[in-house]
Amino acid sequence: MGAKCPNEGLRRVLVEADWSQTQLAQAVNRLGRECGMQLRYDNSAVSHWLDGTMPREPVRPLVREALARRCRRPVTFAEIGFAVDTSASHASTVESLVDLGRLDMDPSRRGVLGAGLFSVALTIPDWQDVVGRVEAVQTGRAARIGWNDVETVTAMTERISDLDDQFGGRHARPMAASFLVNTVAPYLAADAAQEVRKGMLSAASDLCYLTGYMAVDEGLHGLAQTYYLRALELAGQADDHLTYCTTLRGMSVQAVDLGHGPQAQRLADAAAAASPQAGPRMRAFLAGQQAHSYAQIGDRSNALHFMAQAERAMDRAESRERTFGAYDPAALNYHFSQVRFALGDLAGSVDAMTEANRLMCSTHRRTRVRERALLAERQLRIGRLEEACENWDLALDDYPLVQSGRCDDRVRDMRALLRPHLGHPVAREVYDRSRMLRGTRTV
Repeated sequence: MGAKCPNEGLRRVLVEADWSQTQLAQAVNRLGRECGMQLRYDNSAVSHWLDGTMPREPVRPLVREALARRCRRPVTFAEIGFAVDTSASHASTVESLVDLGRLDMDPSRRGVLGAGLFSVALTIPDWQDVVGRVEAVQTGRAARIGWNDVETVTAMTERISDLDDQFGGRHARPMAASFLVNTVAPYLAADAAQEVRKGMLSAASDLCYLTGYMAVDEGLHGLAQTYYLRALELAGQADDHLTYCTTLRGMSVQAVDLGHGPQAQRLADAAAAASPQAGPRMRAFLAGQQAHSYAQIGDRSNALHFMAQAERAMDRAESRERTFGAYDPAALNYHFSQVRFALGDLAGSVDAMTEANRLMCSTHRRTRVRERALLAERQLRIGRLEEACENWDLALDDYPLVQSGRCDDRVRDMRALLRPHLGHPVAREVYDRSRMLRGTRTV
């Protein structure tokens, strides 16, 4: 057996990261906890990697991701000297979608899905990379589909989206995955006129985007990224710029909510650049997210520029365009609030979130829970305890009807924030009410 070669690629990126061996080991351990792995690496393990020992296969993505997050750029396996299996064949878009949906339908595999790691190093395909004819998985079905089948997928997506808005994604997402596997994939494999096929690809892309969004709601961020990638591929094969841009924008929302500002900004800018003829509502939809992303990285000038652009575009917009991914005055005020909060204007953030809550659609129950709780958190930070308790109490009115990981997180945070104020009778009442829900929920 020959001597191992030192891993100079890993050493170069570690120097770029300005990390010690111990710091890299600690970052890998933290990422392990993120995806359910109990790791206890120290500087000696990193020393072995630098000497040429290859980390275990499940750990290699964690090393790459830790360095990517630190360097704030994508890092490839080749760049850090980790071998990649190039013998595996690349499945078609539809085959990948069927595999993903089957995994998501199986309750026994939910732990595997939850272990997926959100990656800032994920390679996002450009528009020209995803344009082309889809390779359909062979299902044995020889039927020919028509526009009525496209309309079936679109209508089902609308219904699932309505359920998601009202009740959260915990129950709706497996339904969407089942529909993708059992109905949409066979439709994609069937014969069709060219325009019908493009319509079906576009409808499937919409559904993939929605399913990814529901995975975000449940905190399954690696799974969400995979659905989003399938949505991008299908949108490209459908020549559907709108869904491609909407998906990129959704990926930016996911990144900014996780605190990955530079990645969120790149995705938001890519979404805006890929939208060739956006109408005013779409322009507002994209610019609002650009504003939030730039605010998170501290770029005040660009954040305010894009927020003003979103406001002007919203003034020109007329009607609601899409079942999901639409943008309305409530969403615009939500972005005002997020931008102001990121730029340090806490009082302005509270005012804008108050207006967002006032304008919110009555059917968006999950959004009401999240945004009322978020408003309460910010009211508490500026000393308005009773107003905060009033909004937390309103959030708890809807909370028992919503199955949402993000709503669960808000209620956990509420309890932690209220504990120092339990001497106040209103705070104690809201806190006690929230504790009564623990018998029926996992929070």
